[in-house]
Amino acid sequence: MVVDVEKAWRLKGGERLDIREVVESPHVYYDARKGLKASPEDLRALFGTEDVLKIAEVIIRQGELQLTAEQRRELIEMKKRQIIEFLSRNAVDPRTGTPHPPKRIEMALEEVGFPVDPFRPVESQVQEAIKALSRVLPMKVAKALVGIRIPPQHAGKAYGALSKMGRVVRSEYGSDGSWIAELEIPAGMTESLIQQVNALTKGEGEVKILSIGG
Repeated sequence: MVVDVEKAWRLKGGERLDIREVVESPHVYYDARKGLKASPEDLRALFGTEDVLKIAEVIIRQGELQLTAEQRRELIEMKKRQIIEFLSRNAVDPRTGTPHPPKRIEMALEEVGFPVDPFRPVESQVQEAIKALSRVLPMKVAKALVGIRIPPQHAGKAYGALSKMGRVVRSEYGSDGSWIAELEIPAGMTESLIQQVNALTKGEGEVKILSIGG
């Protein structure tokens, strides 16, 4: 199948995505390069269905992603830009408390030869990048302590998703079954956290920024 490689990798890694955002062509191929489409009979025999979206999820989760050298370069460059943007928005020079310009971060990443992984989330590479940069460009990420309250009907699915976004400082359940927690996250992720809470709870969750610091 022809897919958006980065989204396919995220889906393969367990992230919840609409399969329609991942698939770029609504066809299953014997050979995509030659444009040879699989027959409905073979699809039913192999997958038990002709539903391309259901088949796509099986292929992506169980199959292998094939990248050209150019695709890999493009993904690495895109991920590097995301890391630079994250650091320029969230990290500061501990000596002055001021942020580093994006160009300075980019040049420092090149100087230390930081190996950008095109498929890992930005947040999981940031601390490694900061450690690698420490000898040429000292920096630290400003942290935000955020309080959240998730209604009981959404608590189960919300815990798993939100706990991956930062460090759970406090976690407890209210008498009504609601999940009450405090998360420590990079300060620049507060808007993403709010959006995630709203998406998981259909706007019924509560988020409060308790503090922001180094």
